[in-house]
Amino acid sequence: MFGSITHQVRHLINTSNTLNTMKTSIRNHLISLSVLLLLSYTACTLKAVEILLPGQSLNADQKITSPGGIFELGFFTPGNSQHYYIGIWYKNLPQQTVVWVANRHQPIIDPTSSSLVLLENGNLTLNSPSTVAIWSANSTPQATNSTIAMLLDNGNFVIRDASSVLWQSFDHPTDTWLPGARLGFNKLTKKIQSVTPWRNPQYPAPGPFSFELEQSRLRLLWNSSETYWTSGDWTGKTFSHIQNIEEKYVPSIFSFVVNETGSYLTYAVRASAYPDTFEHTFIRYMIETTGQIKFFVLEKGTLQWNLLWMQPTKQCDVYASCGAFSICNPLNLPRCGCLKGFRPKFPKDWELEDHSNGCGRKTSFHCSDEGNSAFLVMKNVTYPKSPDSLAVDNIGKCRLACLRNCSCTAFAYDSQCLIWGGDLFNVTQLSSEGMIGKVWYLRVAASEKRMTTWIVVGVLAGIFTLFSIALVVVRRRKSTGALESFEQSLVLFNYRDLRKATENFSEKIGEGAFGSVFKGILRDSTPIAVKQLKSLWHVEKQFQAEVRTLGTIQHINLLRLRGFCAEYTRRLLVYDYVANGSLQSVLFQKHPLILDWKARYHIAIGIARGLAYLHEDCRDCIIHCDIKPENILLDEEYSPKVADFGLAKLIGRHHSRVLTTVRGTVGYLAPEWFTGEAITPKADVFSYGKLLFEVISGRRNTEGLDDGLENYIPNRIANVVTRGQDVLTLVDYRLEGNADKDELIRACKVACWCIQDEEKDRPTMRRVVQILEGALDVGIPPIPQFLQFLPGSSMEAINCQQPTSSSEIIFLSSSADEWL
Repeated sequence: MFGSITHQVRHLINTSNTLNTMKTSIRNHLISLSVLLLLSYTACTLKAVEILLPGQSLNADQKITSPGGIFELGFFTPGNSQHYYIGIWYKNLPQQTVVWVANRHQPIIDPTSSSLVLLENGNLTLNSPSTVAIWSANSTPQATNSTIAMLLDNGNFVIRDASSVLWQSFDHPTDTWLPGARLGFNKLTKKIQSVTPWRNPQYPAPGPFSFELEQSRLRLLWNSSETYWTSGDWTGKTFSHIQNIEEKYVPSIFSFVVNETGSYLTYAVRASAYPDTFEHTFIRYMIETTGQIKFFVLEKGTLQWNLLWMQPTKQCDVYASCGAFSICNPLNLPRCGCLKGFRPKFPKDWELEDHSNGCGRKTSFHCSDEGNSAFLVMKNVTYPKSPDSLAVDNIGKCRLACLRNCSCTAFAYDSQCLIWGGDLFNVTQLSSEGMIGKVWYLRVAASEKRMTTWIVVGVLAGIFTLFSIALVVVRRRKSTGALESFEQSLVLFNYRDLRKATENFSEKIGEGAFGSVFKGILRDSTPIAVKQLKSLWHVEKQFQAEVRTLGTIQHINLLRLRGFCAEYTRRLLVYDYVANGSLQSVLFQKHPLILDWKARYHIAIGIARGLAYLHEDCRDCIIHCDIKPENILLDEEYSPKVADFGLAKLIGRHHSRVLTTVRGTVGYLAPEWFTGEAITPKADVFSYGKLLFEVISGRRNTEGLDDGLENYIPNRIANVVTRGQDVLTLVDYRLEGNADKDELIRACKVACWCIQDEEKDRPTMRRVVQILEGALDVGIPPIPQFLQFLPGSSMEAINCQQPTSSSEIIFLSSSADEWL
């Protein structure tokens, strides 16, 4: 608008030099345009500012907006803090996402009397009420009439003149690494450009961790000294320890630059990753307060950031993530706790998940007197880092050596004597899922150990009293087999009634990794199946997952959970009894019944419907994580029931993926389980594809791997489908070719699409149902890459004509976009 006004003014002035008769008219136009210019400028300064000129300032009620309206700079308050900072954030997101902070160390108390000023000499300062500079860019170029400060659409705040950039926020990153910004070493300033996390969500001062480029590798550090993760060396395209990071893990293009100004790593959005929404896709790396580096993507039409990648994948693997003298337990919330005999140095910081100051002793003692010290036994833990070893030959001598050393804080004897001195970091409580930890001895005050002993006795006494009261209450209730309802659908059973219903657990009908299943009959003659979990300490997580997952959902193709029992250390789950056992027993074990094709196809559709319901129709998206024939039960009409939700993962509807530890069964696991990527419902889709191969062939999907790939079921089906050969040769030999050919072709195609390497190429379970029901057609699937690279794979099959991506899928009533 200003350019248009200026053009009109110049035009009128030029005209006035030649047309004297129009002087009066021109003068009137100039007055009008001047007024318009003044009004426009005033309106802009009241709402938003695009640039700062020397001598101009930005006040608390003003913001600088980037030309395209992507980013905004101004005063903001983080979390529940009462302090103010100058920061940059994405403008149009409902939840403020701050990417840069100027005054990280020095907050503002009164923003109304503070301002961000571009001085006449070209330096940018944040001034307090007394005009003292709270923060300065320390940029002192020779200011000219063309010097300005402005915010760019890439999130970079710059001071520049007509010819060059004089200062930029990209050279001073905080906790976020944006596309186009640099990580590396600046030879001119002799400084490392790295990102550091906020201290906590309310305090943006730098935390103890950092993410930086060291020579030719990325690394994460604690306290600028301890490296706890590295990407490996730069290979010219990617990093040696993160294969295919550009294409598979993160949709970005990396560039490594070495020149006279320094050595840098930068990146940009990979356009091919988002062909239709490239200009509207935002990506960013961010180092969290936990010390983990995370990669987020926000696509067009969405208002939530999706987490695609992070390292380390486990928070307890971050060095000193819980501070000194603490213990990290990945199964607990909160995960950080103090070691016995210690307490948080600053409890308020711990409430904000700031554990950097760690824990301190509850009771002080003088180590010079051996009688003042004692040792607490810590079991099933990892050892702290960097112990010293002593040449002693038994645990008694090792203990005495620690006791006589005032700086010794812990010891262990594991075929050798290990001694720790000073602060203790990175003690992790191991889970009970098959992990065997160490025995470790922590030095505490003798009075602390006596106190701990009495606390334990008191707690046990209290628990015994509570259980005694509960037992009396239970015995006074009517023996109905159900004590009370739970979450509107589940029933709380008592152990005595379940033992009676199962005749003391006499008829075992199944057994799994976490317990045995027994048949029982309630008083009203309703048959039930009771899963008796093996041990409370080993299966509590699976027990809670099953109850939470099935507690409030019901579907004809999901096994119904009637209730549970949780008395003392006993954990039992009560289900509807399913008459015909598991799909695994019918398909692979000696069984009098051979499922015909009609029954198999009915089962395949039923399983798909159950999974589609879990993925799309529940309040939270539920990923089963362990789809296999053993977890599919068949009722009296041979309709399938998806069962065993002990490994299931719930995702809120505002999230699209979740990072979790590997769970499931070998032979059915999707590739992303092994690469540390975030999991989506497409992991279940992959497992379903492997199961569908078994329903079709009547053989385990792993059979044939040792015989060269000719008889490997997935490879065989993929090649037959791709070449257009007779699919009836693929069906279970016991059916003697009796199958509906059209249904068989659909099932084979679906199975091959479901096991594609990239999750984006797999259909949703809703689409699977539509294809199997004949409402949607689908094209020939490509042979998955993992089949192509297995030893003995057929190059003829690889080179045969086939589509190369999901964009070539043919539908009757849907577009390719809807598939994804």
